[in-house]
Amino acid sequence: MKITNPFARSARQFPQLPDQVPQRGTASSRALFKNIFLAQGWQMVGEFPNLPKAVAIISPHTSNIDAWHGFTALLGLGIQITIFGKHTLFETPLKPLLNWIGVIPVVRHSPQGHTQDIIEIVRKKEKIWIGMAPEGTRKQAENIRSGFYHIAYGANIPIVMFSFDYAHKTIHILGVFHPTGDYAQDLDAIYTQYHGKFSAKNPHWLAKPLQKLLKKG
Repeated sequence: MKITNPFARSARQFPQLPDQVPQRGTASSRALFKNIFLAQGWQMVGEFPNLPKAVAIISPHTSNIDAWHGFTALLGLGIQITIFGKHTLFETPLKPLLNWIGVIPVVRHSPQGHTQDIIEIVRKKEKIWIGMAPEGTRKQAENIRSGFYHIAYGANIPIVMFSFDYAHKTIHILGVFHPTGDYAQDLDAIYTQYHGKFSAKNPHWLAKPLQKLLKKG
């Protein structure tokens, strides 16, 4: 006879936030969102790095639901993530939520100027984690946008890699990468960390570089 464990959900993994990482929320709010995240059958697996500054990237991004899983995980951890979002989002009913989360609106007419502005913000902060989705869109992207890399390299801070794995309902913490200035070589090294550790909500919208990574497997 098969015996099921009524407490199996509590066994799913969820890390503690280290002390050097910028924090937000209270013990109660963290417990609430952690329970919401876990109650959906998801978990977060891997060692969370203890860094005061970083660029945090997460892929793949193929659905609006990615944001829901990502934000409930972040709020469950109690990490303060700085996100730079399209200014047009603040013209929607999402504005109060975006302000509460801490999203900063930007106008993206000048990518290089935008990148340098973020670098200057990072340099002035004692603690800051910037969150970015390298695809830049939930539709099928031809290439991975390089902004996350240039921000990390220009500000001399590491990149922390995360992935969505819908097949296993897991957000993977993939580790820390220190950019060298050789973008092409470093991007290949970052892709290597994602190998076998991601799956998309909508596979047909998966960015082409990630599609190629799947084919290599």
